[in-house]
Amino acid sequence: QVQLVESGGGLVQPGGSLRLSCAASGFTFSRYAMSWYRQAPGKERELVATVTSVAGSTSYADSVKGRFTISRDNAKNTAYLQMNSLKPEDTAVYYCNAGFYKIQYWGKGTLVTVSS
Repeated sequence: QVQLVESGGGLVQPGGSLRLSCAASGFTFSRYAMSWYRQAPGKERELVATVTSVAGSTSYADSVKGRFTISRDNAKNTAYLQMNSLKPEDTAVYYCNAGFYKIQYWGKGTLVTVSS
């Protein structure tokens, strides 16, 4: 059974940091590109960051470049999103995604709230 379980969300003040984790099971993790998406209230889901399966290359949305870092540990079947210098506009539910060609798996999301 495929599972993606996000953790690490919560309430943080502006300028603070959080580290999200995505624990994967039920598929060959190392073959899949891993991404983080987010969806703010009243907005569409947007791609935040991706790390590829083989080379581990990374890409980021312009809105988070220089502040967020995506990584993966294939030995632990886990992907991470380190978020620094958080802003109120980063408030959203963050979703983990695993992609291999047309196969897509999603987690249920973790809420990140940036507020003073």
